[in-house]
Amino acid sequence: MTSSALDAQGFAERWRAAWASADREAFAACCSAGVSYEDPVTAEPLEGLEALALHAGRYRDAFPDLRIEPSGHPVAEGEFACVPWRLLGTHRGTFAGIPGSGRFVIIHGVHYLELKDGRVRRARGFYDLYDAAVQLGLQPARGSLAVSALLLLRGFGFRARA
Repeated sequence: MTSSALDAQGFAERWRAAWASADREAFAACCSAGVSYEDPVTAEPLEGLEALALHAGRYRDAFPDLRIEPSGHPVAEGEFACVPWRLLGTHRGTFAGIPGSGRFVIIHGVHYLELKDGRVRRARGFYDLYDAAVQLGLQPARGSLAVSALLLLRGFGFRARA
């Protein structure tokens, strides 16, 4: 394993640990004080360590048994890094206005990071919000009869399931 691959691995472990703990000091270990962050449920970019830790805390509150695991090899080159991850947990608390469902979810995602002096200055999280909604029972599964019925009602015609 190359030195940069080792660095990327260690950095990714610190980043995932910060998310799992939702601790401001854990984020301070890998982020600049003025870090900017956004993901599918942030209305506006969040600014600063405190805002990022509070946001991570909302995930932790909604999924008390939350685990964040690697789902691939992190990549870091120059001022950019990508950290693939998998969130696992039981939805017990309110999140993004959605009351706890008691459902266990597995959400795959990636954080795209812009670095400065080895610290995150800007981060964007990406994950499939539709898949998360399906797992939480808020949306019908792709290819299901329910989706076909909704498309028919919307005027898209009937689509046979494969």
